[in-house]
Amino acid sequence: MSFLYPEFLYYILPIVFILFGFLITQKDAQTHFFSDEVMRKLQVNGGSLTTQTRNILFFIITILIVISLSSPVIDNGKVEVKAKSADIMMALDISDSMLAEDIYPNRLKSAKQKMIEFLKLASTERIGVIAFAKNSYLVSPLSFDHSAVSFLLQQLSTDSITEKGTDFLSILNVVDSAIKNENKKYLLLFSDGGDKKDFSQEIAFAKEKNIVVFIVGMGTKKGAPVKRKDGSFVKQKGSIIISSLNENISSLATQTGGVYIENVNSTDDIDMMMKEIAKVSEKKELKSEEITKFIPLFYYPLGLAIFILLFATSSSPKEKLPKFLSSFLLIALFLLPQNLKAGFFDFEELAEAKKAYNEGEFKKSQKLYGEYARATKDAQSYYNEGNAFYKEGQFDKALSAYKKANFSDRLSQSKRYANMGNSYVKQRKKNSLQKAKEAYESSLKLHEDKDTRENLEAVKKAIKEQQKQKQNKNKKNKEKKNKEKKQKNKDNKEQNKDKNSSKDNKKNGDKSQEKSDKEENKKSNSDKNGKEADDAKKANKDKKQQQKSEKSKQNGEKHKTMMSDAEQAKWLKQLNAKQNTYMYRLGKQNMKKENSDEKPW
Repeated sequence: MSFLYPEFLYYILPIVFILFGFLITQKDAQTHFFSDEVMRKLQVNGGSLTTQTRNILFFIITILIVISLSSPVIDNGKVEVKAKSADIMMALDISDSMLAEDIYPNRLKSAKQKMIEFLKLASTERIGVIAFAKNSYLVSPLSFDHSAVSFLLQQLSTDSITEKGTDFLSILNVVDSAIKNENKKYLLLFSDGGDKKDFSQEIAFAKEKNIVVFIVGMGTKKGAPVKRKDGSFVKQKGSIIISSLNENISSLATQTGGVYIENVNSTDDIDMMMKEIAKVSEKKELKSEEITKFIPLFYYPLGLAIFILLFATSSSPKEKLPKFLSSFLLIALFLLPQNLKAGFFDFEELAEAKKAYNEGEFKKSQKLYGEYARATKDAQSYYNEGNAFYKEGQFDKALSAYKKANFSDRLSQSKRYANMGNSYVKQRKKNSLQKAKEAYESSLKLHEDKDTRENLEAVKKAIKEQQKQKQNKNKKNKEKKNKEKKQKNKDNKEQNKDKNSSKDNKKNGDKSQEKSDKEENKKSNSDKNGKEADDAKKANKDKKQQQKSEKSKQNGEKHKTMMSDAEQAKWLKQLNAKQNTYMYRLGKQNMKKENSDEKPW
């Protein structure tokens, strides 16, 4: 055992001993005026503690408190703590086109506000700032001091750099020189894209230098005129020109391994960008340090001091004291120390479970949370165990844990229902979507949440689609059964018809034989006369058949070269489809009119 603050023992305990030594040896004030015999007669013998005894108890209490303040601990090994960070350079376009007011209040001010918001979200990263127009300048090197970076960022304006134009290659050069000895370098760019159409040169340079570019497009496709300080608008050839968002810059992000996001009026674009950078970036270890873990013991002397204080300040008579003292000690021995020890190790166990969860060791996390939850019936631990099971993909077990987490507050209960809904969706079992819908509705009744509301709408849509597919399937099965039934009835009718015809043929066989004999005689007489007529009929029949076959052949060839209306519509839809999978689009897409003229900004 050791003490974290031994100075309390060195400097305070000697003073305590001296003060209480004087206090105990001093006589009461009244003893100076009366003899011991008189004092014994004046005192009431109630069996309570004497003043001297109380002073000794207070002395012991003070010593115990000083020991508690010195923090006695037991060494519990060492833990290595590592500090990791990703180095990110932010670049702000401060060319005159950023003064366009198609987003509020204008592109430049909105971009600076979004960059400050990003600094708040990336609290553990080293971040620097570059300002650029025709040339690029390093405003702040990589730093953890985000307040200083934010201050420097707020001072930037279009007057900071006098050159006109936008050169993205110069930014990449500054990033390459500012971040050295790194496998990958990360650039977060806030710009309207300038007027350049082809970024192949910048893409090639970024790939060569391992620079991953993330871009937040500032502006709109509709665009706006650029206002000068005197209130007039920038003109070209006597006409006011419109500055629009140049979407061609998206290729610089997507082809270097980054992400392109168009700006919105809220912070959703920055939240999304932070998530994307976290996915792509590789954090490096900046510093590691070994920290010694301790098991604190301060509560033992402190608990004993409190117990003695209660005893010293009580007025219980001496004859009842042993029974009272023994009962109190029994409770303290079997309840107080065990509870204090359990409480401390519970905290340590939960901290270890949380650490395992944050580091992605979900199996270890759910095991620790589960053991604690079953021992204490703690709702939060059941909930955390469910989260760990969910991360492992064990959705049945996650649901079982969530059902046991019965919170008393509405917000926690709402989150529990929302996570149950997510688990039901992932289950993909029969009636899972319906159960998910009920869970989301229960969550929203307790607390309104945007994500939960969106999940509920998506589940409702999926249920409708599922029902529609089921109806179509039932309809097809019904049609198939009806068709089979009709075919069966038809086959039965044909069989009955064949039986009846065979009977009729047998009855009429004899009659037809006699009739055939008579006709044979007649036929022999008419053969000679009808031979010529039969030849003529045969020739006409062959001619008609030949004409019919030629006509059907022509129709077949015509049908072969034509495409059905449905096939033609499908082909045209495929031909005219436009794929824009590289962007996060938060608004409606509008077509951009290209302008090849060079702009005066």
